[in-house]
Amino acid sequence: MRAAVLGQPIAHSLSPVIHNAGYAAAGLDGWSYTRIECGARELPALVTGLGPEWAGLSVTMPGKEAALAVAAAASPVAAAVGAANTLVRRSDGSWYADNTDVTGMVDVLTEAGVRPGATVTVLGAGGTARAALAAAARLGAATVTVVARRAEAVAQLRPVASVVGVELVPAAWSDAAAHTRADVVVSTVPRGVADPVAAGVDWGPSTVLFDALYDPWPTPLATSALAAGRRVVSGLDLLLAQAVGQFTQFTGVPAPVDAMRAALAAARR
Repeated sequence: MRAAVLGQPIAHSLSPVIHNAGYAAAGLDGWSYTRIECGARELPALVTGLGPEWAGLSVTMPGKEAALAVAAAASPVAAAVGAANTLVRRSDGSWYADNTDVTGMVDVLTEAGVRPGATVTVLGAGGTARAALAAAARLGAATVTVVARRAEAVAQLRPVASVVGVELVPAAWSDAAAHTRADVVVSTVPRGVADPVAAGVDWGPSTVLFDALYDPWPTPLATSALAAGRRVVSGLDLLLAQAVGQFTQFTGVPAPVDAMRAALAAARR
């Protein structure tokens, strides 16, 4: 059986390291996981042309919306977020879309000590921010402050916030540092964008920072939080957590999490 991660660019992806280590640890002989360079425009034709030996696909940027559109059915969370990072082959040959970014984010934040009803600030308003809104809803947040550089990007998140059941409170990027006292701060912005914010941040007494980046690491924002004694979760933590959910859906067996985590850590040394 085969599986792969689709994206563009994709050569840097560590997903094959995680999944293939899982196959080996679970004794799944004959399973393999690879990378496929694929943009959003090419994704539908590629996916529909795959043979029955393909059990599942991980989807990263820029194809998550296209992955949702190509599926015959979708999980409620993927439909709510409007994006899928997971495609699972069903017995009739069709594809089922899910979003394990959301469940993975909930898992890593819960493990970091986040409690139900936590206050949440999200830096950025792109695709990962959609997953952050859904994760915040699952964590019992009533409102989420979204700090972004473009007001129109925040406006595009409002339908997602409405569907998942949280109130979206917009904030200007110039005031980003003032909103970092929340119980949870989720940074979804690209490399370097949040670096100036780190200089003026005032962390709350129990803030947990989730920075979706992992290369380079630590980011200035993460360095600031660590220096203040705050809990920090990285993009690598999410990469593992979302892969664990995919592994189980692709194979039908429990994921050997320890082996997958060890392989990822070894690859990063």
